[in-house]
Amino acid sequence: MGELTEVYEQYADQVFKYLLVLCRNVDIAEELTQETFYQAVRSIKTYNGECKMSVWLCQIAKYTYYKYVDKQVKQPQSSDLLNQLPSVENSLIESENKIALYRMIHLLEEPYKEIVLLRILGGLTFKEIGEIHLKNENWARVTFYRAKLKLRERGNMYEE
Repeated sequence: MGELTEVYEQYADQVFKYLLVLCRNVDIAEELTQETFYQAVRSIKTYNGECKMSVWLCQIAKYTYYKYVDKQVKQPQSSDLLNQLPSVENSLIESENKIALYRMIHLLEEPYKEIVLLRILGGLTFKEIGEIHLKNENWARVTFYRAKLKLRERGNMYEE
């Protein structure tokens, strides 16, 4: 049981930040972090050590998030619509320029959208982003660069 506590203490913050980037809601990210570790304990026998523990946990977190989104799409709760943006994010998005930027990021296709969010909001390194996507650091850098180019193109469209 002590090993599980150590794994949780070592990786919980990283998993939480990853989920926060995906869902942009502190409460949901906390809940999904707990669910991620529950699923990890249930499937620990499948962990073969081929990748880092953090990468394995983030993969579980991603699928946990996808399950959550599927459930929300199937059973939307209109009363929660106003509570979806956490107050932390509300304080970060104060100007119209930031709102426009986040809108453009939201419209990016995958994997560009996720990589931009992981890098900007999650503060992850390119190496960590590459590991999460089971790619290398250079792939993460190039994909982030391409995403920035797409954002610049869209920004120029709106200015004209």
